[in-house]
Amino acid sequence: MPTRFAGPAESNVSNPSGKPKAIVITGGAGFIGSHICDALIGRGDRVFCVDNLLTGSPDNVAHLMGHPAFSFINLDVTSYIYVPEEIDAILHFASPASPIDYLELPIQTLKVGSLGTHKALGLAKVKRARFLLASTSEVYGNPKVHPQEESYWGNVNPIGPRGVYDEAKRFAEALTMAYHRYHGVDTAIVRIFNTYGPRMRIRDGRAIPSFIAQALRGEPLTVFGDGSQTRSFCYISDLVSGIVKLLDSGLHEPTNIGNPAEMTVLQLAEKIREIAGGTSPIECHPLPEDDPKVRQPDIGRARRELGWEPSVSLEEGLMRTIEDFRSRLKL
Repeated sequence: MPTRFAGPAESNVSNPSGKPKAIVITGGAGFIGSHICDALIGRGDRVFCVDNLLTGSPDNVAHLMGHPAFSFINLDVTSYIYVPEEIDAILHFASPASPIDYLELPIQTLKVGSLGTHKALGLAKVKRARFLLASTSEVYGNPKVHPQEESYWGNVNPIGPRGVYDEAKRFAEALTMAYHRYHGVDTAIVRIFNTYGPRMRIRDGRAIPSFIAQALRGEPLTVFGDGSQTRSFCYISDLVSGIVKLLDSGLHEPTNIGNPAEMTVLQLAEKIREIAGGTSPIECHPLPEDDPKVRQPDIGRARRELGWEPSVSLEEGLMRTIEDFRSRLKL
């Protein structure tokens, strides 16, 4: 069954101009992309969801099929993007986004970050549309600055196993700024920090879906390393509201969107086990190569320029996400 928003806070976005927009979302059938589709349609916009379903799922947008403001276009954005209608904005979210994906799909990850971004920017240039790139906190690599602010250039291993994702996004940022400076395209860049919520794939490979699925099945929770590495987790509705605010703004510089509440991975595992109500043991496994030791966004720019900050607590967000996973696992 396709999952819908878990609560009214999920659609708390508005159109400041009051005029509906025509918006292309590449990767629109993915976890984040599908929630953005819902939010934009909810405020009256027309959405063209472009996805080749490599890592996205038709279940994520099944409830939108047949909606007069929604169109699904199945194509690979590394080859071409064609939308005949006039377009006001393009949100480029197409990309494998979890370690399990970009380690299994390294070439596709590099191609969608380079060729796919080039095609999407070309469409924005032709349509005179605002372009918003979905970048990532992974551009900071294993950071030597903490928390991470947008002026930090990062510490990335370009030839390590994670480099295919990190460098694809860093190249995409450079290409986006080149189109802005050389062609005058109206661009924005969101650097997304760890995000979670309903519709995450059960076999996603990231900490929260892995821990939830393991806890609900009564399996050991697998923590990499000793669990002392830190992360900051943002609930999907908060992320979406920040992205939409950035889309509607005039900002061009990269902007961090994430929740600055930092915790260790071990603390996260214990919290999920507690909320899920299980007694699963916690097992430590070897730390993957180039796994970041710390991750925490400095969201000063988003607060100042967008008037945005997260509002959903980790406990509330985890309860909603666990409920969604429980229903899909039929437990």
